[in-house]
Amino acid sequence: MTDATSAALAEQWATRPYHRKWLLDQANGLFDFFQYRSINPKGGFYDLTRDGKPLTTNNPVRGIHASARMVHCFAIADLLGRPGAADLVDHGMQFLWNRHRDQANGGYFWQVDDTVAADDSKQGYGHAFVLLAASSAKTVGHPLADRMLADITEVLETRFWEERHGAIAEEFSADWQPVPGYRGQNSNMHLTEALMAAFEATGERHYLDKATSIADLLIRRRAGEQGYRVPEHFDEGWTLDRIYYHPNEMFRPAGTTPGHWLEWARLILQLWALGGRTHDWMPEAARGLFFQSMSLGWDREKGGFFYTLDWENVPDKKMKLWWPLCEGAAAAHFLNQHLESDFHEESYRRIWSFIANHSLDHTHGGWHEELTEDLRPANTLFPGKGDIYHALQACLIPLYPATGSLTRVIPAAGGAL
Repeated sequence: MTDATSAALAEQWATRPYHRKWLLDQANGLFDFFQYRSINPKGGFYDLTRDGKPLTTNNPVRGIHASARMVHCFAIADLLGRPGAADLVDHGMQFLWNRHRDQANGGYFWQVDDTVAADDSKQGYGHAFVLLAASSAKTVGHPLADRMLADITEVLETRFWEERHGAIAEEFSADWQPVPGYRGQNSNMHLTEALMAAFEATGERHYLDKATSIADLLIRRRAGEQGYRVPEHFDEGWTLDRIYYHPNEMFRPAGTTPGHWLEWARLILQLWALGGRTHDWMPEAARGLFFQSMSLGWDREKGGFFYTLDWENVPDKKMKLWWPLCEGAAAAHFLNQHLESDFHEESYRRIWSFIANHSLDHTHGGWHEELTEDLRPANTLFPGKGDIYHALQACLIPLYPATGSLTRVIPAAGGAL
């Protein structure tokens, strides 16, 4: 790298007025795409086709994570001052509380349809997002937020949390019979995000302590043992299962997933900042996770992140999904704020340039959620455009200090960009 290049990179894109406006424009485009088309009048939210029509009119099943993420994202919109956003927060909260919550046995169903629970299992992944939704709703003063926050906290502590491991179990039946044999990092990673948001919303330290415990298990120990490649799948004792396979590779992909390494890089730095920067291992772990993602996961020929790698670091699922790009951009910003380097800034620019050229749907709006290996829009894992969560956060995170969740830093900045 020449001195001139290094000097140019020293002025971060995230500080430039044009880039900041461009990011805000992308965020507003996402709000426009989802806000006026997603509300299902029977409750919850539609998944959308590529051109923004309801995907589920003939398939009424709604997953809990989708409704919870919409609550979180439109709480962010409400904090920014976007008209109409509070109505979507209320719509989602009512659906979570009145339809997903199991009023007989406690906890929250994984999927519901127009009348009953379509999948009445109780999954850690879904419960993590209920905690995130309740925490975000609390920041905008939703009347159900405190009740839901107390309810989901009790469920997580009494049903899911395993103190001997410092993490949560994965899944139970409707009547709380454990589904044996598996522990997963994905649900625990998202719970870490939600626990930090709950700590920020309430000031209650036990949330942050649990987040730190999960990070210590999954990143300091398990990812550290694998050269900061994050293992996905474990047995009940949290021993790595390298050969685990599940047919639903949207939530439990085989091998390793560089997008999750990127997501953890950001979350670890946020946890480090919230915890008073007392855990010395966290910054180096974040740096290592990001470096491995860019070194092993980035397609050096065509660009984008491969979805999965095998344990020899060979690309397995070669499609390019939108969410690893989003997590990469957000992680690069956090790293630039806490561990500034030319590599982090160059990576930030590379990722956003790929997104601009390939992932934005300039015809219909929103983002292409999946591209083939050679960058053609596809729908093998994701049927349409069902999610605003990853892309919205990627657009807004670089506009604020890298010190906490968007639901914390936006109010701290008085909504200023």
